[in-house]
Amino acid sequence: MNIRILKQFLALADALHFGRASDECHISISALSRNIRHLEDELGVALFNRDNRTVVLTQEGQKFLKYARDTSRQWNLIRHELTDNTDQLSGEISLYGSVTASYSFLYELLRRFRIAYPGIEIKLRTGDPEHAIAHILDGKEDITIAARPTNLPRGVAFKPIAISPLLFIAPLEQQVPNVPNRVPLAPQEWATIPMILSESGVSRTRVDEWFRLHGITPKIYAQVTGNEAIVSMVSLGFGIGVVPKIVLDNSPLKDRVQVLDVRPELEPYDIGLFALKKGLKNPMVEAFWSLMEEEG
Repeated sequence: MNIRILKQFLALADALHFGRASDECHISISALSRNIRHLEDELGVALFNRDNRTVVLTQEGQKFLKYARDTSRQWNLIRHELTDNTDQLSGEISLYGSVTASYSFLYELLRRFRIAYPGIEIKLRTGDPEHAIAHILDGKEDITIAARPTNLPRGVAFKPIAISPLLFIAPLEQQVPNVPNRVPLAPQEWATIPMILSESGVSRTRVDEWFRLHGITPKIYAQVTGNEAIVSMVSLGFGIGVVPKIVLDNSPLKDRVQVLDVRPELEPYDIGLFALKKGLKNPMVEAFWSLMEEEG
């Protein structure tokens, strides 16, 4: 076993697609497949179940994944300690956040980080921010950006960046009778309005608590992964939605929806960075974390 093949395994475990994983590793699909087979032969177990359409980690593959991530992380650290005779950090860190975060909060941070630490390669992945903490706990990423939940998992560090209100939004003009472009006047009216909400996460928890407080059983039209899609569906008149203000401010469709002055307001988002506390021992992760302190 060597670290190169271990990293190819990690790429395939994340992508679950030979084509995308081979592109990331800059090798052919046949070479990647051959190396994974060789790794499985060394271990004596199948790490993936694959057919012509799907690639899925086996139970043994899931167990090996944690080892592979820990080993890759330790390899990067020891390689830096043994070979770096200067004060300049070098290596790779991985970041994860929503599309909105990548061109709002992260843009300026990454620009400053690149100037301060040109030897560190940044791998940025975008996706649903509700999965950010899970990516940290699973060891998929070094740092993620998302809203802070009420209860922070043990062993996870959080550094606040900004506070963003959570807003009720409606179509700019009433397009169908049961989707008003004004604040509903009574709980009975709220109960008849199609709602477009996040499938899970901090936003969904906050709005569910708001409805319970007012004794409303909402009519859920759609449960969406990703706040950007909520703005799109509301602009088309499908219902009333709830999104963080930072998402609405950066949406190309913000002029097609309106913010409803709903009282009491939803509890706002506390947005920031997440990392494993033990991960902050990595000098490259700590460097990014410290950049936030300078920003503050």
